[in-house]
Amino acid sequence: MLAILVVEDDVQTASEVAAALGDTGFEVDCVHNGRDGLIKATSASYDAIVLDRMLPGGMDGLTLLSTLRAVGVESPVLILSALSTVDERVLGLRTGGDDYLVKPFEYLELTARIEVLTKRQALPAPVTSLRVGELEIDLLSQLVRRANREIDVTPQEFRILELMMRHPGRLMTRMMLLEHVRGYRSADRTSLIDVHIGKLRRKLDEGGLPTLIHTVRGSGYILRAAK
Repeated sequence: MLAILVVEDDVQTASEVAAALGDTGFEVDCVHNGRDGLIKATSASYDAIVLDRMLPGGMDGLTLLSTLRAVGVESPVLILSALSTVDERVLGLRTGGDDYLVKPFEYLELTARIEVLTKRQALPAPVTSLRVGELEIDLLSQLVRRANREIDVTPQEFRILELMMRHPGRLMTRMMLLEHVRGYRSADRTSLIDVHIGKLRRKLDEGGLPTLIHTVRGSGYILRAAK
């Protein structure tokens, strides 16, 4: 069950927010001032935080929010506020809020926004690098390294290597590689892949390193980590 922290000084509003979220299937904790919110949010892991903009006790909502972000709390935050101007909404978002809901609001909208925030938070981080044994590629910079040595490859060679590293130990046919690199299927052009593989293999194995790309006669190639 996903856990939500509600930081709201109005006890009735906090109770109604908690009830609406509870009916939707969330587990909810409530506190009524910024200092208690800080203690709760830093001592437990919450999937989202509903945060009132105006809080008593010397720590308002934005101060609490900026403090949480400064100490590394990354839970998505939905700000609740009677302050509805564009400047106030922008300030809330720039302080670290993920969404901003103006009071008065409908509880159906609040629960929908929390559902969106928690789903977004649950998405896996995008893969930006691949590693097979001592071979590593950076998908953003298209940098290739083996045993801490940078290897200069062409865009076509990088695409071949990327596909093979996404499926280590799996047979990649010449047709599969050609389609990935060139974007089309043509039996009379598969010899291009042999040329690319030959150049790529020489670059990867330079200096007498064990072979990573293995030929499967009559079928294609397999990338395996060196033993």
